Amino acid sequence: MEQQFLIAGFGGQGVLLIGQLIAKAAMRQGYEVSWMPSYGPEMRGGEANCAVVVSDEPIGSPLVSEPTVLVAMNRPSLEKFMPAMPAGATLLYNASLIDGVTLREDIKVIAVPCNEIADRLQNSRVSNMVMLGAIRAATDAVSLENLTQTLKEWLGEKKAHMLDINLKGIAEGEALCR
Repeated sequence: MEQQFLIAGFGGQGVLLIGQLIAKAAMRQGYEVSWMPSYGPEMRGGEANCAVVVSDEPIGSPLVSEPTVLVAMNRPSLEKFMPAMPAGATLLYNASLIDGVTLREDIKVIAVPCNEIADRLQNSRVSNMVMLGAIRAATDAVSLENLTQTLKEWLGEKKAHMLDINLKGIAEGEALCR
């Protein structure tokens, strides 16, 4: 089994964090993992993406040129990376920010209204956790238990009060895909 993720959006949307949490949770499960970030010099608003490879065999290269899973948090990322997807791949996109695009018919497409769900949860900062839950449900790359433990460790004691809202975001994203 090997899954190649490309997670892309604007800086500040939490795309690198999504990739880190997938990679760390997959390591916890004993998988081989690579995580490679790419971002512009801007603090927020510039392009940001990361490539994550999760495999049960050694990984030959951390580069993801044909993502089996593309996560697009904004329209420019969708337009840039969707053409590279192989037939049968999975696309998850933030339907809150992306509309009116022509999507391919040879891939599985999952529209995730990340921002609307985060707003309903009264915390706009968990839109990336909504997407993370959708990714987890759509790919089964990591277990919910390992993802939860990884999130707890990432938050640490200083941000432990944010665990519940992040877990609610993940649960909402999962429910959308089930």
